[in-house]
Amino acid sequence: MNNPLLPLVIVPAGTIALLAYALRPGNPVVAAGRLTLARTAVVAGGYAVVSVEVLSALRRLTTAGVVSAWLLALVLAGVAAGWRHRRDRPGGAEPRPLVVERWHALTRGERTVAVVVAGLLLAELLLALASPPNTYDSQSYHLPKIEHWVAQGDVEFYPVRIHRQVTYAPGAEYVLTHLRLLTGGDALYGLLQWSAGVVAVLAVTRLTRQLGGGRRAQLLAAFVLASAPAVVLEASSTQTDLVTAGWVACLATLILDSVGGRHRVPASAAGPGSVAGPGNAVGPDAAAEPAALAGPGTVVLLGLATGLIALTKQTGLFAAAPLLIWWGLAGLRRGARAGRPVRAAAGLAASTLVVLAIIAAVTGPYVWRVYAEFGHPLGPDYLRNSITMQRHDPAAFVVNGARQAQSLLDTPVPVLSDWTAAGVDALARTLGVDPSDPRITFDRTTFPAEVWYPSEDKAAYPVQALIMMVGAVVCLVRPALAGAARAAAGRRRAYACVLLAGLALHTGTVKWQPWGNRLFLYLVVLAAPLAGLMLAAVFTAAGARRARAVATGEVGPRSRRATGTALLAGFVTVTLVVGGVAGALSALYGWPRRLVGSQSALVLDNWHGRFVARPEWADQYVQVAAVIRASGAQYVGIVQSNDTWEYPWWLLLRGRHLLAMHSMLPHHQPNYQRIDAVVCAGPEQMCRDSVPPDWKVRMYGEVGWALPPAKAPAATP
Repeated sequence: MNNPLLPLVIVPAGTIALLAYALRPGNPVVAAGRLTLARTAVVAGGYAVVSVEVLSALRRLTTAGVVSAWLLALVLAGVAAGWRHRRDRPGGAEPRPLVVERWHALTRGERTVAVVVAGLLLAELLLALASPPNTYDSQSYHLPKIEHWVAQGDVEFYPVRIHRQVTYAPGAEYVLTHLRLLTGGDALYGLLQWSAGVVAVLAVTRLTRQLGGGRRAQLLAAFVLASAPAVVLEASSTQTDLVTAGWVACLATLILDSVGGRHRVPASAAGPGSVAGPGNAVGPDAAAEPAALAGPGTVVLLGLATGLIALTKQTGLFAAAPLLIWWGLAGLRRGARAGRPVRAAAGLAASTLVVLAIIAAVTGPYVWRVYAEFGHPLGPDYLRNSITMQRHDPAAFVVNGARQAQSLLDTPVPVLSDWTAAGVDALARTLGVDPSDPRITFDRTTFPAEVWYPSEDKAAYPVQALIMMVGAVVCLVRPALAGAARAAAGRRRAYACVLLAGLALHTGTVKWQPWGNRLFLYLVVLAAPLAGLMLAAVFTAAGARRARAVATGEVGPRSRRATGTALLAGFVTVTLVVGGVAGALSALYGWPRRLVGSQSALVLDNWHGRFVARPEWADQYVQVAAVIRASGAQYVGIVQSNDTWEYPWWLLLRGRHLLAMHSMLPHHQPNYQRIDAVVCAGPEQMCRDSVPPDWKVRMYGEVGWALPPAKAPAATP
């Protein structure tokens, strides 16, 4: 963290603060602060990715260029904030309850839930700051692409053996590029996913509120999401699934505003002291929420959010598409009810064009580069065939969904895990489908796989997934649970349909893979509000029946029903405790970042912390880099396979030109003319086959070097 460039992050931080002030809702809305957060995240994210493309086009993707871009943004945000300040009503906004007052309004159970969620977020923040990037994907393609961009001053394609550096959507890495150029390193990289996790948790609480949930439902929804092991583990990494989930959560809460409709949150659903309860009203909207927020500004935000989803991970569009369809149908329905169907249709058409134009502006440059390189906007055939389903018949769909469910619900109980896997295998055989058919299974993998353990790439979240599944079904079948008003019940059912549509699209498109659980995080954020609503209804019903039984002295069937409801609430409580423990253990003992033990992020030094997954490689990379530096070589070729670690070379050989010796890009092939040294990661024979016969080759375990005779050392360490 001792870096002279680090203070430069104050510029974007100040910009975001001014932007948040300028984007505050002008009228009473549901959870205004959380809406402000969603708006600010989308606008700041959109500016970050668009500015990278603009600077790249100007060949100014440098520290000076990025600082200039943020200084411009600071000025614009300041002007917007000043304009907003002048528009504010005299006397300021409605007074809002202080944090202390809100805390005292919570019940003991609600305080416990809030403390657990806050504790998980703080543990993740500690890991994000203390641990360097150390996942396989980060070392092989997420972070090397950033170094290539910085070295060449733009984001154009380059010769590369690891095709994922160019074929996988770069939205999250565009944001990290700002941090790289503003700080000179990767010390703050973990904050991107952590921030996305915070945005997702807070957006989920607002989604729950928009669906008619009270304070208890909001806290429980936040708990279910925040305690999911995959969320805990990814919140300190440089993967991109949680970033995608954050953008989807922002889009969803903006869509629900645009869908509109007034509703009340019944006191029975809210719980003691909750949003609709005594002492916890949220300004003038405590009884009825405002109608749709569907102005031009919201349309722009929808386009930005969708563009960010597409540029970060295209699977997120499986949720974005049904959300946007719901938005369009709701607009047409409002117009029909108002007797203006033609005007509504015209407005929707114009809004759709604006959304599509913004999506094209955000994603267009990257998509065009992919198309120009491979002749297809989704990349080469080998990429599409390895990820997307090549069978779309009902049997293949059912088997793929069953395998994905089995992986999500995998547990450390061998008997249960084996039983569910055998059940899926039997189902597949009955339907005449090979459960490991390459047409529905990721390249060179087989079903089943052990994925229960807290690994960032594979971690299952059976407790949270099961609760979310039940919540979705309950809200679909019985949306008026806990006395929800008719409008809220309708929104819940429509929302559940959107979630199921996204799940169906994912299941019918993405092949099963051992590390597929993290790919569902964008759907997890959509499902968490329904889980919160269902859980709050269970606890509210148990409390109400217990109170009624005590007050009336009921015996017989009614008393038994009260006892049954109490037992259900107790079972749910135990289940939530188990889920919370799983989340906490993921922070304490997760892989490859943990807080305790000999491999703790608080114990390992920065370099060896990067090699937790392959500790024997740490010194091997250092030895090879020392030889290259001693040789004086400036143009260093890289020999590697599709899954080897490239990023350590960029850290150890700063100031040198690193060039791939092999490339999977048809129009970007290597230039060997200026290579005066080679580093290798992989089999020795691959290295020897890639250099002239008279070059000296030396391997240190999995990595090595190759030098011409004139530069090779007489003796090697």
